[in-house]
Amino acid sequence: MAGMTSTARPYLNRRLAEFGTTIFAEMSALATATGAINLGQGFPDTDGPEEIREAAVRALRDGRGNQYPPGPGVPELRHAITAHQRRRCGLAYDPDTEVLVTAGATEAIAATLLALVEPGDEVVALEPYYDSYAASIAMAGGRRVPVTLRPAEDRFRLDLDELRAAVTDRTRLLLINTPHNPTGTVLTREELTAIAGLAVERDLLVVTDEVYEHLVFDDAEHLPLASFPGMRDRTVTIGSAGKTFSFTGWKVGWVTAAPALVSAVRSAKQYLTYVSAGPFQYAVAEALALPDSYFDGFRSDMVARRDILATGLAEAGFGVFRPAGTYFITTDIRPLGEKDGFAFCRALPERAGVVAVPNAVFYDDREAGAPFVRFAFCKKPEILQEATDRLRRMA
Repeated sequence: MAGMTSTARPYLNRRLAEFGTTIFAEMSALATATGAINLGQGFPDTDGPEEIREAAVRALRDGRGNQYPPGPGVPELRHAITAHQRRRCGLAYDPDTEVLVTAGATEAIAATLLALVEPGDEVVALEPYYDSYAASIAMAGGRRVPVTLRPAEDRFRLDLDELRAAVTDRTRLLLINTPHNPTGTVLTREELTAIAGLAVERDLLVVTDEVYEHLVFDDAEHLPLASFPGMRDRTVTIGSAGKTFSFTGWKVGWVTAAPALVSAVRSAKQYLTYVSAGPFQYAVAEALALPDSYFDGFRSDMVARRDILATGLAEAGFGVFRPAGTYFITTDIRPLGEKDGFAFCRALPERAGVVAVPNAVFYDDREAGAPFVRFAFCKKPEILQEATDRLRRMA
């Protein structure tokens, strides 16, 4: 039998040709191969609340969610999401028409952009951005337009004039992330007011990724963009249980927005996973109803872990941007005499027994991100201490 004829045509379509294996897979494989401490990928090394895990077990045993759940999500979770938004953010949503449960925030982003972006539309996004943003814009046929957050003193800052200049007649929507991964920046009231004003003035849709809404530290404050004047009906807000409750493997996310926007996103989402995480949806509904003491304690715990890692990195010679949110720390490797984040991260497991991620993967302009490296602090305190001890010895 004749074999297939070889051709020069690549299998991967042009839209995704620039995207290969993610840096997270590469660095996690390095961690496994070398036995290094993995501070690269953002997943906790402990499970979330025991009562929530037991809620998932109970749902499995009771036969809830073992078959296809409703397309928009189970009613219990949709009602819990709206109650959470009302209690924490002062935003009222209809659980039947303004909520959609997704397979994590990653699917929520993909489905939203597939639904709302036409081929050739421009999507303005804050750079550096999580890598799925770029891939989702490409799959939708859009053109990404980065507006770069740049280091200034102790944080990465948004240049509002640059943001305004990036918007053209071809701009369809703004893709905003606050608290911001990977820089740890939390957009201020002034910045969000300007973004809202620009969106209203230019009649833009806004997609806002707020999965780290409960991980905001010190004097920073998370302010939902949908709560600003004129934004309620033009904003798609994305949330997730994985980051807040430390069950990232459950992949339970959601979208809240006006009915027409949710309907559009659901039209795309139903041809992706259709539905997912049936029993876990019931457990997340219980998690969202946890008392404020859970969320306060979770945040305090992460502040302590942040401080262990930030102090250790500074003592090891890194330039440290202490984050106001998320569970990532961006560092500058130039004080160590380094300038290439890719080379540094690929050598770090052998040199120090620690894995990190080069921030350049989150930039279109790789040179702009070259000297920055991201570490995750969502690990046990003793693991963070051991990692910083290793990095000090390397220095």
